[in-house]
Amino acid sequence: MAATVSEVIWLRSLLYSLGVLSSRPTQLFCDNQAALHIAANPVFHERTKHIEIDCHFIRDHIRSNTITTAHVSTKYQLADIFTKALGRERFRFLLSKLGVRNPQAPT
Repeated sequence: MAATVSEVIWLRSLLYSLGVLSSRPTQLFCDNQAALHIAANPVFHERTKHIEIDCHFIRDHIRSNTITTAHVSTKYQLADIFTKALGRERFRFLLSKLGVRNPQAPT
């Protein structure tokens, strides 16, 4: 999540320099509920000590209204098409959600 927030900040900065203003926060969807709870919870436990810097980074940007976090079911996680080996049906389902169509297919 921290790497994605970093990229979002860079993209928002680039768009701002091009004259595109964004008044609303960027939504960051995550299928890991534990990560969302850790990012939202100000209390650290022994198990989360090694990710404390990333959590503070994400929390700071949530508080500054740069990003908002939301849960998305694993079934609808579009990033899986780029990061996982998927079966044919799952691949086609996610591909259709991205709006990718085969221009050679008969209509």
